[in-house]
Amino acid sequence: MPRRRYVIAAVAAALVAAPATVAVDVFNPADRPPDAPALALVVAGVLSLAWLRDRPLAVLAVVTSSTTAYLWCGYPYGPVMVTFLIAVYGVAVALPLTAALPASAAALAMLLTHIAVNDAALPGLLGLLPGSAWAVVPFAVGMSVRMWREGARRDREDQLRRHLDAERLRMAREVHDIVGHGLAAIHMQAGVALHVLGKDPGRAEAALRAIATSSAAALEELRHTLAVVRGGDGTAPRQPSPGLDGVDDLVARMRDAGLRVALTSAVPPGTVPAAIGLAAYRVIQESLTNVLRHGPVKSSAVTLSYHDGTVEVRVVNPDVPGRGLRPGTGIAGMRDRVEALGGHFTAGFAPAGRFEVVARLPTEERP
Repeated sequence: MPRRRYVIAAVAAALVAAPATVAVDVFNPADRPPDAPALALVVAGVLSLAWLRDRPLAVLAVVTSSTTAYLWCGYPYGPVMVTFLIAVYGVAVALPLTAALPASAAALAMLLTHIAVNDAALPGLLGLLPGSAWAVVPFAVGMSVRMWREGARRDREDQLRRHLDAERLRMAREVHDIVGHGLAAIHMQAGVALHVLGKDPGRAEAALRAIATSSAAALEELRHTLAVVRGGDGTAPRQPSPGLDGVDDLVARMRDAGLRVALTSAVPPGTVPAAIGLAAYRVIQESLTNVLRHGPVKSSAVTLSYHDGTVEVRVVNPDVPGRGLRPGTGIAGMRDRVEALGGHFTAGFAPAGRFEVVARLPTEERP
């Protein structure tokens, strides 16, 4: 069944089309004035438009048949042609070109047969031009509307796809940072525990406690991240995302994992938005994790500073100049994260045998 608003619109159009058909006979006399059969044909075509959205081909067939019969009987041109125009437009909008074009062409060919029997029609080829316009124009408009709608739909789908890809990438970075950091600390302490297990039970126990602490922290942060993805289940309050206020705890965990870290921070409280704080935290976390996993010397210096509306994160560790870097997603992920917030990121070898990671993040929107 058609939707109620389409039925109402079709009935209203039929109530207008019937008297309009009678009225046009005054301006366009024909061999046969409109009578009850003429009005029945007009009303039948108009009412069928209620199904145009759901059954465009069937409606076009009904409208073409009623319009052709109307014109074959010699009734005057009028609202009946508007009905045909609407039907052709509806087919062009609803169906692909491979279906709409042959259907509209067949409807036009059937309609034009009235030229041979209707005395009001222009003779010969002159009658083809105005008759064809009633199909060609609405068909062209309908196809244009269809192409515009399809383009808009593809744009929406592409935008949604880009949004989903960006969200997947963001979550992949979060999980990489959380899991990579935790596993690096656990791996280091597990090696220490195995090495001193038979020689120094106290130190082995401390390493195992550090493993428990690191794994618990990583699991809690991972649980929080996944809860944000799911939208939360209401069973536990969400914890805030880590920021600069969590750097002290991060450094403490890295020290427990066996990394010597010197931290210097000169960022005034309350000056860093949450998104900037999270990005800075992740840069420090990933940089220290890389030192723990790959650095020839397990030592690093972290400096946090603030000037001219910009937070600067600098992580420096001793390294061998020219040492080949392992390909991975860590540095690329840090760069993408920083640049997405309008910041600047560099990572590479510096003078005096150092490897340096520097991230500058604006805390305010730039004009």
